[in-house]
Amino acid sequence: MNLTIRLSHCGGPDVLRAEQAAIPAPAAGEVLLRHTAIGVNFIDTYYRSGLYPLPLPSGLGSEAAGVVAAVGDGVSHLQVGDRVAYAGGAQGAYSQYRTLPAALLVKLPDDIADDTAACVMLQGMTVEYLIRRTYAVEAGQTVLWHAAAGGVGQIAVQWLSSLGVNVIGTVGSADKAAIALRLGCKQVINYREEDVVARVRELTGGRGVPVVYDSVGKDTFEMSLDSLAPRGMLVSFGNASGAVPPFAPLLLSQKGSLFFTRPKLGDYVATRAELETSAEALFERIRAGAVKVQPSARYALADAAQAHADLEARRTTGSLILLP
Repeated sequence: MNLTIRLSHCGGPDVLRAEQAAIPAPAAGEVLLRHTAIGVNFIDTYYRSGLYPLPLPSGLGSEAAGVVAAVGDGVSHLQVGDRVAYAGGAQGAYSQYRTLPAALLVKLPDDIADDTAACVMLQGMTVEYLIRRTYAVEAGQTVLWHAAAGGVGQIAVQWLSSLGVNVIGTVGSADKAAIALRLGCKQVINYREEDVVARVRELTGGRGVPVVYDSVGKDTFEMSLDSLAPRGMLVSFGNASGAVPPFAPLLLSQKGSLFFTRPKLGDYVATRAELETSAEALFERIRAGAVKVQPSARYALADAAQAHADLEARRTTGSLILLP
């Protein structure tokens, strides 16, 4: 049988239910994957809560590592026993087994562990496209990264620091400040105790930063805009505090001819070539020791609701995984 986590309606973590189902068979172009480790990401809570619409009933989760258990007709680049990982596609990673289009899967190098892959594919490839393609950050620049001690933030701080970028990180506690500094932030601002905009202006000689990376959303939107230098870019890639409120485009002009973008990973790995290039760039940074990622907490698959509760309550730092 196949233990899977599903929801029939949206709401809090308690809507997640563990169910038993038959192990599916792969169709043409698909593989059957036996999961070994499953990533838990903040975007999963958006689908569960209803912030992002999801046809119900549904599975949940979009990132995992595993072993190919069977292949469907027409699949030639993968075979039974291959270690693979993925990020994206239809919801349903919270399960022991699942079928997926073979085109979504990336072979794992021998030197990338399953639990590392399960907590780095989505967040790591997100960092890759944000800092290399949404806004191509250059050595010597200073950037502002909100939630610097979170899962995406920890990868970003390490990656950017390895490139010679000065990272100003925001955090919500002294413990998280210590984490962000240890990983490479040049300066850390505790938003609960300090005026973020004033501190950013102080640290940049009054000019502001060329780019702000903001996964928090509603609570940080205005401070993010006000921290930018003229013609700077606000990259809004998450809604941890709620969605950014509607605003008039004229606001961007008034604050210095600013740019605003709301990207998502799927549009940056839309082709097989883009997917493989993004994953390989991430694996290279891990191999080089520039990005070190290990799950900060492990939960049994059946305890997915507790993982969500801890994540939303900010009781965790870094990445979480579920173990089937």
